[in-house]
Amino acid sequence: GERVALALRPLGGRFPQAPEGFADYAVEVPSQGDRFAPFAPVDPDAPALAVGGEELTGAGLVARARADAGARGLVPGSRLLTGHPYDTWEGLSTGLFAPLAAGGSVVLCRHLGQLGADGLAKRVESERVTGTAV
Repeated sequence: GERVALALRPLGGRFPQAPEGFADYAVEVPSQGDRFAPFAPVDPDAPALAVGGEELTGAGLVARARADAGARGLVPGSRLLTGHPYDTWEGLSTGLFAPLAAGGSVVLCRHLGQLGADGLAKRVESERVTGTAV
């Protein structure tokens, strides 16, 4: 198959000359569209995530993420601020799945609970946050 090399240069810089037998990642990949086509179809009924003693299928994960997004009022373009860890469904949902399902984005903030009211207000303003999950 194809072999691709990635130069560890700042800002994704290209190789001065790509290694023999390799394509230069910085030349080939940025021009490609953001599409994903799996080699094998994904079974929506197969297990996709186990967290907090619960196992979700791919279809179940998507349904739950969409429900969470709706419950939080997330819409395309929403920016959800969260500080939850990723070891629970709530953390995974607020930090990835619900914003993704809604077409929004997430702003991760470590130690969010330690921010005072002023600090939180400044973070919300500077990050253009439309919702929080504290």
